[in-house]
Amino acid sequence: MKILLDFLPLILFFGTFKFAESRQEAAAQFATQHFGFLVASGHVNATVAPVLLATLVVMAATLIQALVLKLRGQKIDLMLWISLALVVVLGAATVWFQNETFIKWKPSGLYWAMALVFFLSPLLFGKNLLKSMLGKDLELPDFVWRRLNLAWVLFFAAMGVLNLYVAYNFSTSTWANFKVFGATGLMLLFTLGQGLYMSRFLSDEEADDKDKQP
Repeated sequence: MKILLDFLPLILFFGTFKFAESRQEAAAQFATQHFGFLVASGHVNATVAPVLLATLVVMAATLIQALVLKLRGQKIDLMLWISLALVVVLGAATVWFQNETFIKWKPSGLYWAMALVFFLSPLLFGKNLLKSMLGKDLELPDFVWRRLNLAWVLFFAAMGVLNLYVAYNFSTSTWANFKVFGATGLMLLFTLGQGLYMSRFLSDEEADDKDKQP
């Protein structure tokens, strides 16, 4: 349930964008009629209508996501708060100015915020976030946790740059595809790589335990 809730805004953004992209004129008329008051000019251009509607949907979905967690008495983590702030501010700018550049910055802002949190947490609070999340289930040397944490910092920083590269060098449609499939695929591959790296040390520990047995 939580995984679906986490991915729901992304899925809705992509679905809305693709649906409206194939019907740009109709999407522009619909957006102008129902959301024209949110646009500076009062009229939505056909070329911008797909991303504008998708942005409105993802803003609503993220707000609902936070509200559902709140109503269920669950903690809203820091990343969701940051994502909500970014999507509201950059989404509002996208809609008002009819400029898709703002919403394209949102993933980079979130990636860089996550990199900053992972980087500053050990320095300011002496807390390795990755160890805090996984340490109850995995016993690893401290130097391994530090390497894994640094790897996430570098990964998120690189993903922020990569998102902007795709946003500025390819079409909005290509960027949307990358946002859903490319970025998610890279995240899965990176997570798999970290799992393989951790398994080396887990195997070593298991071997040591076996050697100590009579």
